[in-house]
Amino acid sequence: MPKKKKRNNELFKKSDLRSSVKNLFKNNPHKTYNYKQVSAALGITKKKTRLQIEVFLFELSEENFLKEVSTGRFKLLMAPGIYVEGIVDMTTRGTAYIVPDEGDEDIFVAQSNLGHALNGDRVKVLQYARKPRKQAEGEVVEIIERSRDHFVGTLEVSKGFAFLVADSRVMHHDIFIPPEHLKGGKNGQKAVVCITEWPGRAKNPIGKVVDILGNPGENNTEMHAILAEFNLPYKYPANVVAAAEKIKDKIPAAEIKKRRDFRKVTTFTIDPADAKDFDDALSLRKLKNGNWEVGIHIADVTHYVHPNTVIDKEAADRATSVYLVDRVVPMLPERLSNELCSLRPDEDKLCFSAVFELDNDARVLDSWVGRTIIRSDRRFTYEEAQTVIETGEGDLNSELKVLNDLAQKLRKERFSKGSIDFERVEVKFELDENGNPLSVFFKEAKEANKLIEEFMLLANRRVAEIIGQNELDGKNSAPGKNAKTFVYRIHDEPNPEKYETFSKFVRKLGFEAMPKGHETIGHSLNRLLDEVQGKKHQNIVETLAIRTMSKAVYSTHNIGHYGLGFKYYTHFTSPIRRYPDMMVHRLLQRYLDGGRSVSSEKYEELCDHSTKMEIRAADAERASVKYKQVEFLKDRVGEVFDGVISGVTEWGIYVELDENKCEGMVPIRDLDDDFYQFDEENYCLVGRHKNRKYQLGDSVRIKIARANLERRQLDFTPAP
Repeated sequence: MPKKKKRNNELFKKSDLRSSVKNLFKNNPHKTYNYKQVSAALGITKKKTRLQIEVFLFELSEENFLKEVSTGRFKLLMAPGIYVEGIVDMTTRGTAYIVPDEGDEDIFVAQSNLGHALNGDRVKVLQYARKPRKQAEGEVVEIIERSRDHFVGTLEVSKGFAFLVADSRVMHHDIFIPPEHLKGGKNGQKAVVCITEWPGRAKNPIGKVVDILGNPGENNTEMHAILAEFNLPYKYPANVVAAAEKIKDKIPAAEIKKRRDFRKVTTFTIDPADAKDFDDALSLRKLKNGNWEVGIHIADVTHYVHPNTVIDKEAADRATSVYLVDRVVPMLPERLSNELCSLRPDEDKLCFSAVFELDNDARVLDSWVGRTIIRSDRRFTYEEAQTVIETGEGDLNSELKVLNDLAQKLRKERFSKGSIDFERVEVKFELDENGNPLSVFFKEAKEANKLIEEFMLLANRRVAEIIGQNELDGKNSAPGKNAKTFVYRIHDEPNPEKYETFSKFVRKLGFEAMPKGHETIGHSLNRLLDEVQGKKHQNIVETLAIRTMSKAVYSTHNIGHYGLGFKYYTHFTSPIRRYPDMMVHRLLQRYLDGGRSVSSEKYEELCDHSTKMEIRAADAERASVKYKQVEFLKDRVGEVFDGVISGVTEWGIYVELDENKCEGMVPIRDLDDDFYQFDEENYCLVGRHKNRKYQLGDSVRIKIARANLERRQLDFTPAP
């Protein structure tokens, strides 16, 4: 082994020396060393430091990192069962927990043992020998897969060098940027930087600027920064846009002949006032037998977007449109989402439709699913449709009345069978032309919203039943057995322990969540949600109820949708903004044409990716709302508000303001009238001496202390 240059041993900190010893063994897993050989390899000559190395070797042996193969000679321990794979969950302090693929308990990793691993990375961890009644601990020995290599933050530019200080509170390393890779970035600007290398002994990674976002505080800069932070795209590739622009808008006569023609049937859309992508429409006509034919018409995106094209690959990668507080980042280029596929009035449009025959009691007597052509007669906003429903006057008032009556009956039937009625108040902002928030308002679902929702649920459920129940395979095929591969939207039952904890909490508020008599959990939850309507605890109870439930995901393995009470459910109705709906359209047509089942592995991977992207998009949306909340209140620092405690943690309490639903935190350090301890089981902080409680759901009065736009954080203090 070549001799190392001697170095000043005083430069070695104890932790650095220990890490160097461990790295030597990790880099030479099949070699054995005694303390003298380790010292020589590290260039250590000082007797005191060499003796410290000897101590380390025996300590590492006790921790099952090394094995003593003969007296004083050690080798890296490669015993099976010690190495665990998992995902890094970084804390704001710089330490991390590894969430293992298998097993229930997270593994704690100190900052010095992370080995350049970052939040979200998939890593291999060496788990140390477990000490009694202690948290499992370990260290990262291999980074298997990076979760990301692009980071957003603020540039700090000096003469001859620069750094990016990342916005993320769980990214604890500034990224060094050589001057030639600054791309014209100036000090203080927000930028996106890609890590290009991270030398083994270097504290900081090295990167290059990919994009300059602009100056902090500007609306476009901040919205793009949020998208970049969550690894979401904020611009469209030129080649994808060019491919979309080449698609012809004229519908060939031969294509029309293949389809069921609804152009002479009364048809309309109902969408938000600012929507441009109308991907669903309803049609209604009375049949000769007195029943109603209701058509749910969905934009036929897959007629225009073919598998493995650049447009399809980009859509699959994005998996969903992203709805920030001031904009939509579409899954498909605007040529498709806002023009060719959008069901605009007075234009012939290609659709994939689910058509139902219903009687006056909203019982489904017959159904048909297939490709159609429609022509919408009217574009309603939700507000316009609601006015027609409430007054009985205006365009298509008789059609809207019939559909609303049918929808209410379908809804009542659905709830009677255990479907859970989650209705959250949605916070919206009125923005000026520069994106500055002028006011906050609350969006609640009214009859017009529920009308659309009910018929979309009906179509989604029916499409899933056709495949899940093998209805295309003839009468002798057993329902559900050997069903063809399909994309389902599934939702598991709530965890019994979590639900029990939730029930105990709401009982303290004077409500009962546990089933009574013959109730199911679904029925008991509906009863609870109905009881809290209009009460001060409504938002807290609804939020906790949603957290208690499992998360809905996409999968080829159907287990039903617990929240809706459906045995079969899919997403068929929004292919302009969700890639799973495009997959459903393709698979459905394949099976309608008599095609064989596809590989479940490929589609399960796409389902998993779509679920992850949906979660990421929702996180970005919440971040944009949080930013606007802080921006809205930044000029009201010092003012006093009433609110409700919406969260309790060991570091403080979160409070949601009654007036505008904005949320901020009272740090535990500002609760200075006592020493408070966190009672996790009862969702409260309790004063050790005076026994005062801050409990989830309690009304409190606070003062805005700080509004930090950079961190999207509001800090409150208790008000008298």
